[in-house]
Amino acid sequence: MVLQTPTSAKRQEPLVTWEKLPDDFILPDDPVENIQQPPLAAAVTDALGAANRLNSQMLIASNFGLVATVNRRIVVKAPDWLYVPQVLPVAEGVIRRSYTPNREGSPVGIVMEFLSETETGEYSVRPTFPYGKLYFYEQILQVPTYVIFNPLELILEVRRLQDNRYLLQQPTAEGRYWVPELGLFLGIWYGTRLGSTTHWLRWWDESGNLLLWSAEQAEQERQRAEQERQRAEQERQRADAMTNNLEEERQRNQALMAKLQELGIDPNTLS
Repeated sequence: MVLQTPTSAKRQEPLVTWEKLPDDFILPDDPVENIQQPPLAAAVTDALGAANRLNSQMLIASNFGLVATVNRRIVVKAPDWLYVPQVLPVAEGVIRRSYTPNREGSPVGIVMEFLSETETGEYSVRPTFPYGKLYFYEQILQVPTYVIFNPLELILEVRRLQDNRYLLQQPTAEGRYWVPELGLFLGIWYGTRLGSTTHWLRWWDESGNLLLWSAEQAEQERQRAEQERQRAEQERQRADAMTNNLEEERQRNQALMAKLQELGIDPNTLS
């Protein structure tokens, strides 16, 4: 008798639970793989803050642990940038050291990964512990928007969760991607920030207006204030010129009346 074995076995769905991270759990402390990653993440956040699109209920973080318990094993992934629309407040004096969706607040809305020359599994769909990042974001956390940016090759990919699978989105004619969780477009922009000239991720609103960084807003305000100062100075100069003209006219009138009096003519009799 020959035993028949199936050519493919249906993989058992992972058991996902949302449990409090033990206080003594040692979170991964991997070094940053690319010196550009922290500035990229900071720039993405800075523009949202400068546009008054952040509030205290949100969680926006960089290289911050997202926690899920899968088949009774704790799994932690730390994306380069993440956005959670609403989280529960922590007790006074407590520093949030990780985030467990559905237990500490709403599900994660957006994750971003900035690629380096080191292979770290941003595209990995490994379905077993410790799980690939794409698989973890797609199947475990079910994050609606997954962004992968390769600053070395200028590749920006935005994936949207549809029917429990990530679908690669197509950019607009301007090369931007709509991100519903924030109601903004995301795209690549070349320029200078804090002395570094390179390609950045930037936000645009529905009308196509670029969301400025705080430094750009400050510079814009400085230029506006300088223009106002120049306009005020021009107005003052015009007022001074008018005053001088009136004074010169008054002096001419006085000189004319004095001359008439010298000639024995009463100026008051002239019409």
